[in-house]
Amino acid sequence: MQTLLLHAHATGPNPIKIAIALEALHLPYTVQQWEFGDNPQNGVKGEAFLRINENGRVPALEDPNTGVVSWESGACMNYIRRVYDKDNLLGPVGDSEQDRVDFEKWEYFLLSTLGPMTGQTNWFRHYNPSRNEDALQRYSAQTERCYEVLEGQLKKSGGHSILPGRITAVDYHFEPWVRQFRFAGLSLDKYPHISQWLRELTEREEVQKAYRKVKGAAPEFP
Repeated sequence: MQTLLLHAHATGPNPIKIAIALEALHLPYTVQQWEFGDNPQNGVKGEAFLRINENGRVPALEDPNTGVVSWESGACMNYIRRVYDKDNLLGPVGDSEQDRVDFEKWEYFLLSTLGPMTGQTNWFRHYNPSRNEDALQRYSAQTERCYEVLEGQLKKSGGHSILPGRITAVDYHFEPWVRQFRFAGLSLDKYPHISQWLRELTEREEVQKAYRKVKGAAPEFP
């Protein structure tokens, strides 16, 4: 089997989730790091990377075994599951339509809500050129609301995985975004189930390996 190529940035959460899935399925891959900006050779907005992903964002995933290039983390994750997860290690826990819908609704909740709200919180806390307290408070509150939703689900599921029964790709989607809580200026003190879930994920082999490969260091529980 030929080695897949994961395009990443060391500080971004989205490439991590794809690396975790690749590690979980024991797929060979290498990581190519890119920088923010429009440098023609190594910037995500530069000419070289825009030939891979017209949107200029990581992750992107190139698979020489099939010739497929995917980008957007949800598309990358679902490609990996369709093509390589023949034993359904990462997919829905059961075979019913409800099981499939439950998997998708939590996947989309991260992709459409918790992830973007956390990203906006980070932006207005650290990167916006001028301080905008109204925006920061709005996005912080929305991220906290997402934590409340996730906390409730983990309480119902038993706390070890977002979907009852076992770890799935849904957990991999959430892990790197929830891990940013402290950078976002938030706390998990009110969310004991999230805190325990994140602690357990931190100790998993595929998570440790993915962080080492993408970020150069294993994760620690914040």
